[in-house]
Amino acid sequence: MALPPPLRRWWLRRRHGDGPWAALLAAPPAGERVVLDLETTGLDPASDHILSLAAVPLRGRVLRVSERFTRRIRPERGFGIDSIRHHGILPAEAAGGAPVRAAVREFLAWLGPRDLLGYRLDFDLAMLAPHVRAITGFDLPNRRLDLAERWARRCRRQQPEVPVDQGFDHIASCLGVPVLDRHSALGDAVTTGACWLAMDAG
Repeated sequence: MALPPPLRRWWLRRRHGDGPWAALLAAPPAGERVVLDLETTGLDPASDHILSLAAVPLRGRVLRVSERFTRRIRPERGFGIDSIRHHGILPAEAAGGAPVRAAVREFLAWLGPRDLLGYRLDFDLAMLAPHVRAITGFDLPNRRLDLAERWARRCRRQQPEVPVDQGFDHIASCLGVPVLDRHSALGDAVTTGACWLAMDAG
């Protein structure tokens, strides 16, 4: 049985608190989250690869886009036309990216203990997981918040008999949030953060 996030962080701090990644295990700062999005070669964490990573701090009620973390990442294998149609990243562009392990290492140092927010965040974290473990020796301990899950809870409270549409564009449209540069990591991260703020505003 998995430990709740606070207990898990405490347990990891006992084991790794004196190591090089102790900052990941500190208490998260109040009122600050990081909105994360990845673009990948496909939707299978076991066989697909990361192409780009973007993360934007959400501090209070402000998305700090000027403080963003973005990296283009060189995939470990080629990818086809269906992937290109989805995210618009050409193989030649991807070839100029950073090695994935180096990019993830930089991201973890930038992230620290802050809470993570995303749309279908479990997929992004599954893509990152093997690299995080290889770098730190443990799974990412940060608390996770998911836009799709929060939207579903809200809809079920308001109309419990109606099936919930958790599509990204649908959520943004219902909340009156413009979708920025869809299927780019930075555009989707900013749109996710704006949707979260719109739900906070009621």
